[in-house]
Amino acid sequence: MQRARRAWWVSIILLVIAIVVILISINTGTIRLSPLRVLYTLLGLGTRQEHMIMFDYRLPRILITILAGAGIAVAGVILQGTSRNSLADPGVLGIHAGAGFGLIVFVSFFRTMDGPVSLMIPLFTFAGGVLTAVVIFLLSYDRQRGLLPIRMILVGIAVAAGISAITLLLSLKLDEDTYTFTATWLAGSVWARDWVHVWTLLPWIILLLPLVYWHSRYLDLFTLGDELASGIGSQVNRNRIGLMLLAVALSSASVAMVGSIGFIGLIAPHIARQLAGTQHRYFMPAAALLGVVILLTADTIGRSIFHPNAVPAGVVVAAIGGPYFLYLLFKSKF
Repeated sequence: MQRARRAWWVSIILLVIAIVVILISINTGTIRLSPLRVLYTLLGLGTRQEHMIMFDYRLPRILITILAGAGIAVAGVILQGTSRNSLADPGVLGIHAGAGFGLIVFVSFFRTMDGPVSLMIPLFTFAGGVLTAVVIFLLSYDRQRGLLPIRMILVGIAVAAGISAITLLLSLKLDEDTYTFTATWLAGSVWARDWVHVWTLLPWIILLLPLVYWHSRYLDLFTLGDELASGIGSQVNRNRIGLMLLAVALSSASVAMVGSIGFIGLIAPHIARQLAGTQHRYFMPAAALLGVVILLTADTIGRSIFHPNAVPAGVVVAAIGGPYFLYLLFKSKF
């Protein structure tokens, strides 16, 4: 009961922080809107210009950032739980590289990222992410010892490098505008800023997050080890594959809209676990909120501090995540 109460308080505090960051982000840009004008505009009392700034530009981008931040963070929770690897992250393991390959295939065929056709983007990125995950899983699995954590990291880095090279080769064959978009995406820039992109990502997040939370007890069993988890009745292999597919779906759909942003799936679960406890049903909501705060803050910083030359959110996150990854790497014992 005490742990549950602590987890609820942590989630409430993080929710308040997220709301504050959202208000700051709404007020960040070439034209500033005071909190009072934001309220008036939300109530339909703002000017035509304020309405256009709010509903055509800032709100879609903020909502996409919120959805993607939560999706990437929860994907990291799943991967760390199923692999028993504290360094597991969709970016580090190469899932984002696979999603990027799927995106390049998409733009090679359709040559556009706007309109109703954008609803198909997560399907292509999901296919690329699944292909990458299967390769990494097969190369990291040992029949006697099961899934090897350190091998998974090394294989993920190698596979990501290979897929990134193929992605770059394919991008060189694109026209100038599409290539510019590809370079921006690979840098981790929040490119999706239209309502159609919100509706594209929203179903993936609102359907998959509750499903993952419902199966969070299986993640707790994985921490006991495969043999013990199997001994108490858990179907280890089926549950691992199912949860990893959910992680790939969440991360692939999310990065399809915000670019190849890494380390959120690494940082958010670690901090949430320290704040809200080790049971997944307690710290998973906190991790999702931390993902929202991290990505939204990074995007706001990139748009405001370096204005008018915006810095991709992925660069800001990497500036924090890179040293944190090295810290965890030296701290972990394999």
